[in-house]
Amino acid sequence: MPEFAWRAAAADGQLVEGRTEAAEAALVLRQLRERGLTPIRVDDAAGLPAGDDRAALPGLRTGLRAGLRAQGSPVKPADVLALTSELAIMLRAGLALDSALRVLIEMSHKPSVRAMLEKVLEDVKGGAPFSRALTAHRAHFGDFYINMVRSGEASGQMSQVLERLVAHMNRLRALRESVISATLYPAILLGVALLSLVGMLGFVVPQFEKLFADMGDALPLPTRFVMLLGQGFKHYGLALAVGAVLAVWLLARWLRTPAGRAWWQARLLRLPVLGPLVLKYQLTLFARSLGTLLGNGVPLLSSLHIATETVTHLALRQALAKMAPMVKEGSRIVPAMRATGVFEPLAINLVRVGEETGRIGPMMSELADILDREVETGIKRALTLLEPALILLLGLLIAGIIVSILLGILSVNDLAG
Repeated sequence: MPEFAWRAAAADGQLVEGRTEAAEAALVLRQLRERGLTPIRVDDAAGLPAGDDRAALPGLRTGLRAGLRAQGSPVKPADVLALTSELAIMLRAGLALDSALRVLIEMSHKPSVRAMLEKVLEDVKGGAPFSRALTAHRAHFGDFYINMVRSGEASGQMSQVLERLVAHMNRLRALRESVISATLYPAILLGVALLSLVGMLGFVVPQFEKLFADMGDALPLPTRFVMLLGQGFKHYGLALAVGAVLAVWLLARWLRTPAGRAWWQARLLRLPVLGPLVLKYQLTLFARSLGTLLGNGVPLLSSLHIATETVTHLALRQALAKMAPMVKEGSRIVPAMRATGVFEPLAINLVRVGEETGRIGPMMSELADILDREVETGIKRALTLLEPALILLLGLLIAGIIVSILLGILSVNDLAG
């Protein structure tokens, strides 16, 4: 089995070297990543003298590139997070930016990510700053990311800024995943409830049609209603299913339009339990982004503009957009926050303390942590109420169908008697 010599960077930035026996270089790369190392170089040890540590870091070989290529797919936020994390480790280990970008290109297993990094490297080699090279790929990185990188260039602390970016993206991803995970079980429960009702009305209820066929008006009203529903599902079930799917598709398509999105978001905030949670979730995005930007030296006006764009709720974004013009005209940030009408007194008081002490950025980050905890607590409380409510509703509906059928059977027995 061939032996490969490798060099990698640990999470603390220390360079680690070693030799590993494997069938191919791709397996070595996989083992290094499983150990939490960021590969920098993998070479066939057969062609290297013992102890060779080559100062140059040429990257992985062409065979490794070919072995790691995957089918083309668009660049995703997870790809940006991964390359940011690896880039931060390599810069902390002492690699120059262009060398680190070359290593990322060689390690990339997605053609779309590779093409993007190759264009960034070409611009950097042409003399453009890293932040300017990223602006051509604004759709993938966004203004927040680019301005953070620009602040790292100005302060000479690029690796530290990239580490903060990784931490920021991880926190936002954890918040989104917690929201998605929390809503997954109720969605499954609701789907099971609908399938159970369709099964009862479409297959169970029609079995009693012959039994109740000659009863006519002698059947109890609940039984007649349930039998009517069962006949509807039996004869028009396919049409109802197609109509429901078409209606959901049209509704989803309309909600993606600006008008539909504005209509839905305006009503979302008015819901009794979900509305406050949505508001706090959106304000968490704003506060986290603003605190991170200010903590890395981005000017307040620029930070306000960028943080406002991270809010996905249109009405809230319009309210938060009032802050930057007020601050530009000389207002302090606390009156600007109060003018939006979306911040609670706790948030305003926290930022007032930060403004008086010159620590607005840390106070915004603290506010984001508080809102984050409130969102998680609110979701848990809502689910504590929602799950038994759905189970109770499903039980009542199925019990209603069963009781209606039993009433019909009892009516048959009474007539027979």
